[in-house]
Order: sequence, then structure tokens, then C-alpha cells
Amino acid sequence: MSEQLVEQLELWHEEDEFEEIVDAVLEVPGEERDYVLVSHLGRALLNLERYEEALEQLMSVEEEGEEDPLWHYRVGFSYYYLKQFDKAVSAFETADRLDPEDEDTLEFLALSRRKAAKKAAKAAAAEASAKKTTGLRPLPKFDGANFWADGTEEQDDYVSEPLTDGLIESVEEQLVFKLPAFYIAMMKQQNGGIPRNTKYPLGNQAAEAGKDHIEISCIRGIGRTKKYSLCGEQGSLAVIDKWNYPEFGVVICDAPSADQGVVMLDYRPAGNDGEPEVVYVDLANNRKVTYLAKNVETFIRGLVSVELA
Repeated sequence: MSEQLVEQLELWHEEDEFEEIVDAVLEVPGEERDYVLVSHLGRALLNLERYEEALEQLMSVEEEGEEDPLWHYRVGFSYYYLKQFDKAVSAFETADRLDPEDEDTLEFLALSRRKAAKKAAKAAAAEASAKKTTGLRPLPKFDGANFWADGTEEQDDYVSEPLTDGLIESVEEQLVFKLPAFYIAMMKQQNGGIPRNTKYPLGNQAAEAGKDHIEISCIRGIGRTKKYSLCGEQGSLAVIDKWNYPEFGVVICDAPSADQGVVMLDYRPAGNDGEPEVVYVDLANNRKVTYLAKNVETFIRGLVSVELA
């Protein structure tokens, strides 16, 4: 290993040139990378928030790092931001044993313990809730095969990656709202897209609203990678912030034009963990809120074709 390279890596670190570090170390053949180079690479990846890659690199030198408190700290840091809090606690405890009273280690150890306890409590509550609801009406079947309009040009902007429990949990944590069970079940079949039926009749609300239906252009998927997914570049939080929509819930559908309005899950009656109502927020009418349905299942099943609206 070149001492000149290590000096350059340290200089780049001080200058926050983390991509330079990654590129330089990866240019060294894998069999020639020693513990020092891999440590520099892992640190740079952590600074770039590429936590999975950082953990993979750090674990490749696990044997050499066994007695290094800094290695255990970086492993714990990776696990913490990957939301694997139990593993983070274990790593930070080892780092603390090897280098007692390090302030950064103690801070993240305390944070990890709190997060792990909170996650365990949430899992226990979910299990208790599942047991409590045993014997209730099962979630009605949803025919996703005939619901979505296949082959539309805009489809790729809305269909997110297949759902995992971890993705659902992280999206809910970012949104600070628990997503409805029917919506999740629906998205497990196809995670967002353009529906065949895009009109929702207003019924008794028509006279008050001044129109007999609202129209949607899409249903947002649960994810981050697609532009219009719930936590994507133009996701719920971004839309609420940009257009100053009320912050009582989650934007799940858009009107055909950005200056018209959105369909939102309204958590005000039930709280952030309850079953939200569905409302339309009319941007063109001073963000007027119109009640649509008692829950997302009623709204989805109430969509009709253009001809029937």
C-alpha cells in the first residue's frame, strides 16, 4: 500500500471529497486492498450515506476489525441508518467496551437503544392488535388485474418497486402516518399506476361542491424511487410543501392538472395511526376540502369510468 495514497485519502477526507476517496480505493484491485484502505472506503461510503455498501465493505475485514473500536463504531453507524437497531446496539456496545467513554459511541448507543425499544414496542402492539382483530371480517379481495390501465405512456412514473415490510415501515415513518390496510394490500399487487376508472361521483356533495364528480390521473405507489411515489421526488410531502396543501394526511392521487387539486387521506378524525377518511382538496377553489369516502377502500371501489361519471 502506498503511503502517498493514504496521505491523499486523508486530505480528501478533510476536504469532504468523499467520491474521490471511493473512486481511488476501488481502483486498487480487491486482493491488494488492506485493512487501512477498506477502512477509508467504508468511512467515505458512510459520509455519502451509502450505508449498505459501507457495511458490505466493513464486513469484508471483520476479522481484522475485531479489536478495533472504530471498526465497530462504523458498523454500528451503518446498522443504525439501515434501521437495524438491535445490531447497532450490539456494535456500539462492543465499541464502548474497547474504547470506554467515547462521546460519539455513547450518543449513538443511547439513540440505538431507544430506537430498538420503540421498534420492539411497535411490533408488540401490532401483534396484540392482530390477535385482537382475529375473527373479524377479512380484507375484501381486490381485482387488481382489471383495475389498472396497462401500457399507458406515464405508467412508469407511478409504478414503484415491489413492496416489502421494511419499505412500508420506512415510508410510514417518513410520512408520520400509518397507511390503510386496504391500500397496502392493493399496492402489494401493483405498487401504484394509472387506473382504468378515473372518476369519482360526488353524489350528495354535488350541489355543495358545484360539480358532480372529481377526476384523478393516478394512484401513487408506496416507495421512493419513482418520481410520483409517496416519498418520491414529487411525492406527498413535496406536493404539500410546494402547493401549500393542508398537512393533515397523505396525498395518494393527483388531479389531471397540477392547478386543480389532489385526493388525500385525512387523518384528523382517527389520528395518525387510525383509519383515515378520503377527501378532495380543491386547489383552484382556495384549497377547499370536500369529503369523498369513509375510507380508502370505499373510494377505490367507487371509481367509475368516464362514460359513467
